[in-house]
Amino acid sequence: MSLKIVFMGTPEFSIPTLKVLRQSKHKIVCVYTQPPTKKSRGQKILKTAVHIFSENEGIKVNTNNLNDKDEYINFMRLNPDLVVVVAYGQIIPDIYLKNPNLIFLNLHASLLPKWRGAAPIERAILNKDKETGISIMKIEKKLDAGPFIKQVSVKINKETTSGELHKKLSILGAEALKDSIKLISSSKANFKQQNEKNATYAKKINKIETQINWKDSAENIIAKINAFNPKPGAWFLLKNERIKILKAKEIVKKGEEGKVLDDKLTVGCSANSIQILKIQREGKREMDVVEFLAGNKLEKGTKLN
Repeated sequence: MSLKIVFMGTPEFSIPTLKVLRQSKHKIVCVYTQPPTKKSRGQKILKTAVHIFSENEGIKVNTNNLNDKDEYINFMRLNPDLVVVVAYGQIIPDIYLKNPNLIFLNLHASLLPKWRGAAPIERAILNKDKETGISIMKIEKKLDAGPFIKQVSVKINKETTSGELHKKLSILGAEALKDSIKLISSSKANFKQQNEKNATYAKKINKIETQINWKDSAENIIAKINAFNPKPGAWFLLKNERIKILKAKEIVKKGEEGKVLDDKLTVGCSANSIQILKIQREGKREMDVVEFLAGNKLEKGTKLN
């Protein structure tokens, strides 16, 4: 059965699902996304990735706030059979969710009930989890607590970055959503309740967290570097300049915390050390450490903050 679908999403993460829906037998009657923002320089208007894709595909776009007066009426006039939500960036008001004839189906980037909330990918890497995945679930009033129809897991290793995981899970999630919609359209859907006892929460990333603390272990610092790669980036201060580390490896070497230990930019931590491999100065492109050191000599014993 062909369904009329309203899609709600905003960043690049949402695009694979939108593409899958576009290529399916179902009809996207409207796309809701966050409104354009003004870039500080030149006041250039920036549309979301979903907005740009939808316009290019000739799909109707709505950037109104769901809490705006009369927006619910406009939404109901679309007469959707299903609403698909992927990283929309706005809490769905109760008046929408209480509609008994409508399912709000959400793609969440974790194996629920673990890592409910805003930053599940980053928190999984920071926590040094061995696996994560995606959950296709019903949206209910309580944050990410609705029953799920499908879950797919992926492994995390010590080199996995947030950026890599975002891409992998967005593609995996798109296919899982496609399968889930097939079950719903054929009346074969079976939703499973989450176990509240196992719930954990992935709070939003605070900028304070992104600074490297050299008193931490090398293992934890590398987890932070990977979790915040490419954005917002884990960083340290060198002569009052903020410098991001994009890639590093753990070295079995003792040294004073935060001090450069050799000419390969190995830095001491509380347990072992890290050797920096890729780096980025403020406002500059990323570069490997050999190129960085050619123009920025850091002598052994230099203290990093």
